[in-house]
Amino acid sequence: MVQRVTVPSLFTPPVYAHASVVEAGTKLAFLAGSVPLDADGKLVGAGDPVRQAEQVLANLDEQLRAVGSDMAHVVSTDVYVVSGEPAVLSAVWDVVEASGLSIGPHSSTLLGVACLGYTGQLVEITATAVVPEAEPVAESEPDRA
Repeated sequence: MVQRVTVPSLFTPPVYAHASVVEAGTKLAFLAGSVPLDADGKLVGAGDPVRQAEQVLANLDEQLRAVGSDMAHVVSTDVYVVSGEPAVLSAVWDVVEASGLSIGPHSSTLLGVACLGYTGQLVEITATAVVPEAEPVAESEPDRA
């Protein structure tokens, strides 16, 4: 269903694939950017990109479950961090690596950006995931007592 490709002639990526190939006919979910807001729309982790990354991943997990998928079926992400400091980007990436997203591995891009959509927002993740087909429920045979 999903083939993850690490190209031998390129550098070995730390915990992601260079490409993910999905067979035609597979159901895909293209998820809007997951943001560090709680269910009431309040910012979580003001000033703390690591805490915001944790909230973003928790929200992403909810988005995935709502469409019948999960972290293991994510094929691609873009991780946006409001910072130009490699140490900050690295700290956020450590949170991503520790999440279920590293199961894939998936294809990902980590970007330092000037700003994001909500006041105080420091992290956002967009994702594309495979939505696995539901397993058919086996019909049980009637008792022949």
